[in-house]
Amino acid sequence: MAIVQINNIEKKYKKRKKEMVILKDINYSFETGKLYTISGRSGSGKTTLINLLGLIIKPTKGDIIIDGKTTNYLSDSMLSKLRNKEIGFVFQSFYLNPLLTAEENILLALYINHQNKKEAKNIALKLLKLVDLENRGNHYPKELSGGEQQRVAIARALANEPKIVLADEPTGSLDPQNEENIMKLLKNISQKGKCVIVVTHSNTVKQYADIRLKINNKGLEVEQNGK
Repeated sequence: MAIVQINNIEKKYKKRKKEMVILKDINYSFETGKLYTISGRSGSGKTTLINLLGLIIKPTKGDIIIDGKTTNYLSDSMLSKLRNKEIGFVFQSFYLNPLLTAEENILLALYINHQNKKEAKNIALKLLKLVDLENRGNHYPKELSGGEQQRVAIARALANEPKIVLADEPTGSLDPQNEENIMKLLKNISQKGKCVIVVTHSNTVKQYADIRLKINNKGLEVEQNGK
């Protein structure tokens, strides 16, 4: 089932009175239950695309449809509500609050969406178990390894049960073993019915993809083996 559709997407920026085309003629439908990777040369627009999919920025032209809703003309408040409900974000930098424990970082995401405290506590504990950190919930980020911090960040991204998980270079600062652990976790999440989209330059990460996509001058295309 298609959860995200992008139709004829174009994104332009103006820099010093000069117009720059970052993305052009981008079309694709992403389905639930699959893990996608997006790669491309430096400056090809990978981060711009993930920000468009995450409703952080708007396209210059074209349609972005999330769970059947065309988002182009939604107000900022409506976009924010849709983003909080449907999309979870994971980044290369973990962006955990250093003053909060692992559990509290997850709880904060739940409280923002007005989850009651008792239910939020139960959800946070379930998520810590999902990422195999049930015994580390009372630890602060500085007391956790990089891989553990990223697992907390993934648990936080799942806090409000989004249908879409967007990950921008989620293993870029991790060693090979933790890279493998994180990708196994994201693969498992996709198999539970989420649409997981990972921006990466890592060939190891690509091995976990159901579909590998590449941005080039022809748009967004399925990447062929060995190319």
